[in-house]
Amino acid sequence: MSRQGKAPKYKRWLFCICGVAFSLIAWWLWYQANLDEILAAKFQKGLSEKASGQYDRSNTTLQSLVEEYPKFEKNPEALIEVAETLDLYQARYRDALLVYLLLVRDYPGTVQAKIAQKQIAELYKYRFDDCGQAIAAYQQILDQEETNGEPLHYEVADCYFRLNNFEQARIEFETLLKKYPSSPLNAEIQYRIAVTYALEGQLHEAEAAYRLVAETWPDSPYSIEGQFGLAAVLEEQERLREALEILDDIQGVYPNQDALQRKQEQLRVRIDKKKKAI
Repeated sequence: MSRQGKAPKYKRWLFCICGVAFSLIAWWLWYQANLDEILAAKFQKGLSEKASGQYDRSNTTLQSLVEEYPKFEKNPEALIEVAETLDLYQARYRDALLVYLLLVRDYPGTVQAKIAQKQIAELYKYRFDDCGQAIAAYQQILDQEETNGEPLHYEVADCYFRLNNFEQARIEFETLLKKYPSSPLNAEIQYRIAVTYALEGQLHEAEAAYRLVAETWPDSPYSIEGQFGLAAVLEEQERLREALEILDDIQGVYPNQDALQRKQEQLRVRIDKKKKAI
């Protein structure tokens, strides 16, 4: 009698277990069938959190999405959102750099990876003041860039300038002039070439380069800056009257009139002293 009494209870447990297993299987099948919608909803949740200023929550939501579902199609978008939040809204530049690097490594060839590469270069240059790393990052983009690489090449030249490698900076600037002869940046580039010569003490080359700015781009603001620089080069060569004449020519148009007037007065004093010495 006792064994017969236990049989129905065992069957009830077996039935319950089968019911739970069936429910789990059904849930799993439903979950797999609707996974894309679930993940898309989580992605949108992260974007909404970011839009409302809940930056830490947004980062957590989007990063967990990437970590748990590495093959989700929107992961590159999720990572770029996290990196930009860290970079632009939270000033967590090191953390942003790591996410950008992760994006480039794990999702190469995507639009977001290309954006990340440029952001990596800019972080190195403008946030970490590491022009050496920035040059490498910009060059990596240039090596695979299919569109206009002029802005990136300019950044490379500027990095060499900031590193006080004036010879290499000049090479890069001159390459830009040859490669993009119609660029609106060319007046500035020629002016910076002149500055590199001046900083290296190559006065005759600097003089010629400054004069070229004024002759080729007379309407550019860099023409006026170039004339001020030319006056300084002439002064170094003891051509004081020529220098003063050039400064007098830009009287009223040079943007820093106080600096201009001080330089004019210094030249007049030097010219007077030279007269008396004679």
